[in-house]
Amino acid sequence: MKVAGTSAPPGTAAAASRPGLRELKKQRTRDLLLRSALELFTQRGYEETTVDDIAEAAEVSQRTFFRYFASKEDAAFFVSRLAESRFVEAVHARPPEEAPLDALRRALGESWSTIGEAVEQLIPLELHMRFYRVIESTPALLAAHLRRATELEEEIARVVAAREGLDLDADPRPRVVVAVFGAVMRVTERIWSARDDAGLAALRDLTAAYLDQVTPALAGSWRRTET
Repeated sequence: MKVAGTSAPPGTAAAASRPGLRELKKQRTRDLLLRSALELFTQRGYEETTVDDIAEAAEVSQRTFFRYFASKEDAAFFVSRLAESRFVEAVHARPPEEAPLDALRRALGESWSTIGEAVEQLIPLELHMRFYRVIESTPALLAAHLRRATELEEEIARVVAAREGLDLDADPRPRVVVAVFGAVMRVTERIWSARDDAGLAALRDLTAAYLDQVTPALAGSWRRTET
């Protein structure tokens, strides 16, 4: 029985699972580059920041930057990719009896806390949230964000089709439900980024409020009744 607070001796499975000093150094360099990049993007602007600027802020060479990131865009969306992978994992884990839209919503709700924890292991969560505003105000980033969102929707649609036992190419429903869900998320991001409160709680509450409107908005008549 392992006593809390004690460390595993060398050679045990626990010790073997921990990263070595070399790997820890690489992680720290990557995280420093990531934080430097996002701080510069939010302070100066994405277009105004060069790879050399990021490397200089992190006190490494340009060559070192390219060991960790293929481009500025790669660094800009590194944290987002992490968050997206957590969401996809959560969708995979939902019970098969749940309706697709319910599964997507509950997967999102369950992944909020784990996403926040994962982000904070890399950079301050507040910095990640501020960077959303940079995306909305930067055409190149916004175009990349929308392209990535389309790719993510296709991935999730395949997950939904698989859990429902459907042929994605023959049945449009998985793509339709994921497109509706993605549209709600897109509207939420845009409205949230224009508000003064840029916290995660505000984004979560706004997302829930907008998702509450999906079924009433699509199921009922949109015509005003005469009074």
